[in-house]
Amino acid sequence: MTPSQSLRLVVIAPDLVESVTADAHARELAERSRQLRIGLLENGYNIVAVLPADTFLDERLAQLQPDMIIVDAESEARDCLEHVVMATRDARRPIVLFTNDNDTSHVRDAVAAGVSAYIVAGLSPDRIRPILDVAIARFEHEEGLRRELANVKNELHQRKIIERAKGLLMQRQGLSEQVAYEKLRKAAMDKGLRLGEVAQRMLDLADLLG
Repeated sequence: MTPSQSLRLVVIAPDLVESVTADAHARELAERSRQLRIGLLENGYNIVAVLPADTFLDERLAQLQPDMIIVDAESEARDCLEHVVMATRDARRPIVLFTNDNDTSHVRDAVAAGVSAYIVAGLSPDRIRPILDVAIARFEHEEGLRRELANVKNELHQRKIIERAKGLLMQRQGLSEQVAYEKLRKAAMDKGLRLGEVAQRMLDLADLLG
């Protein structure tokens, strides 16, 4: 199985009808959307569903659990993206937007909202794979940065908790800073907990007892 075949894609697209009764613009949009899906399939990608950007999108994505979301949008790209971003806020995934709308005034907002790639008129089959590869790489890089930032914030938060607990011990038991720290560390080792957890429990108990 190739990497592309292992990726499960959901395509978010407007409900376009390609028929003799549709106007020329609608038929053009329907054909462009069809060509995008054909290009994805020709490159070996597994399209598990084609969904509209509606209020049920988050539930459908939760059920399908795709690896990547492809947004096929036109002038309503901003509204479509709002639905997609809201639907993926708790389970982030790479998002690639394909459009031939030349109004790129909201590209920056789209990227800030979590779009990994914003492609204008990029539907030729030979471009699809490198576009998606770059989108995945960018998403993974950004997720790595997010995790690093979250770890740094958590570490700073834990240090503040430990400092507060240490200060409480120093104040109430007349201990030096080093002795207070050693007492916290010993309690953590005895209970098999992290130092920050012991410090937080001590602060919670102090708040409860007053």
